[in-house]
Amino acid sequence: MPKSRNPQGHTTERSATVLLILDLLSDFRFADGRRLLRHAIPAAKRVAALKKRTCAQGIPTIYVNDNLGKWRSERSQLLEYCLGPQSLGRELVAMIAPATDDYFVLKPKHSGFFDTPLQTLLEQMSARRLIVTGVTSHQCILFTAADAYVREYELIIPRDCIAAMQPEQTRAALAIFRTALKADTGLSSRLKLA
Repeated sequence: MPKSRNPQGHTTERSATVLLILDLLSDFRFADGRRLLRHAIPAAKRVAALKKRTCAQGIPTIYVNDNLGKWRSERSQLLEYCLGPQSLGRELVAMIAPATDDYFVLKPKHSGFFDTPLQTLLEQMSARRLIVTGVTSHQCILFTAADAYVREYELIIPRDCIAAMQPEQTRAALAIFRTALKADTGLSSRLKLA
């Protein structure tokens, strides 16, 4: 896979397409966390299968995740916490855990672009198409997708790779993704990656 070199001399993978996984690294210990987890587990299984396909095609993955109030955390600490015995989401996190060569961005708010280096990372990758997956459909996925759209990224948001607390929240978000953001919302198994 081609690499780009930033001013500090570090290399970054170059790829027109990038897989984003939003907020699946979680302990799910919050209001409605158990309800969200019930819907997130099937979506995460499909995200894991999609990630396997994208990796085989040389498409990089960026985990864009809530900081969970743990601003001193970095990837390994957050992962350790979310895999711990206190975590309701440990089985889901084990299924979708990042590989050592995956990218990782902590976010403070709903959008993966707000106050994060995501834009810079995507520019260094020469990305133009984003496959957006994760939770929650009507909040973090929606805000991230809207910010990506105004930055003129092509959007693919597989409807079976996103979830919310209630199915109607996902249905409402999907209508916005298709109409306002012109996203492809087809099934992940039918997604053409090349």
